[in-house]
Amino acid sequence: MIQAVFFDLDGTLIDTAPDFYVVLNQVLARAGRPPVSEAAVRSQVSNGARALVTLGFGLTPEDTDFGQYLDQILNAYADRLDVDTRLFPGMDRVLDALDQRAIPWGVVTNKPERFTVPVLRGLGLAQRCGPVICPDHVALRKPDPEGLLLAARQASVDPAQCLYVGDHLRDIEAGRNAGMRTVAALYGYLDPNEDPRAWHADYYIDAANALLPLLDIEKGTSA
Repeated sequence: MIQAVFFDLDGTLIDTAPDFYVVLNQVLARAGRPPVSEAAVRSQVSNGARALVTLGFGLTPEDTDFGQYLDQILNAYADRLDVDTRLFPGMDRVLDALDQRAIPWGVVTNKPERFTVPVLRGLGLAQRCGPVICPDHVALRKPDPEGLLLAARQASVDPAQCLYVGDHLRDIEAGRNAGMRTVAALYGYLDPNEDPRAWHADYYIDAANALLPLLDIEKGTSA
């Protein structure tokens, strides 16, 4: 049976797009640039703040001004981590079920610790959460499995009996590379040009509470 569940953060466990939307448009306004839509932000949040610089300013990391706008976005975001950010609908039921069954759950994210820990604390999740693995804690980011394997060790569970839930190809690759069962969160921040069915996840869910039946799966089953 499932021994632990690990989540990607942005676009999987919590909906951070509303705060990134406000932050990016604040920075764009100060630079005299036109605003972008929340839908556009949602399509890029999983790719990190660098992708938001490209979205808003049309710049790449090789451009001279890229670094200054990246810093402005990150500094503004640090002041607005959990204003509009919330658990995805139905995720509260999933976490309650995990807690009631004494199944440990945690976070493995490419989001730096200086943002991850405060946002979890602000949402009242820090005390409930098990392992929280950020890029600060590993040598290699997802899709490398290092972070997921570290989380499994910290939770004292067998990776083969874990679920990893994510909304990006790199999440599914990381979970597969770690020997975990993978769940593609179709409610997350999907690139409209990508077909998540091509990721070959073990499970696909359209809503967070669709995780509930998966807590009882036996090893060797998939859907």
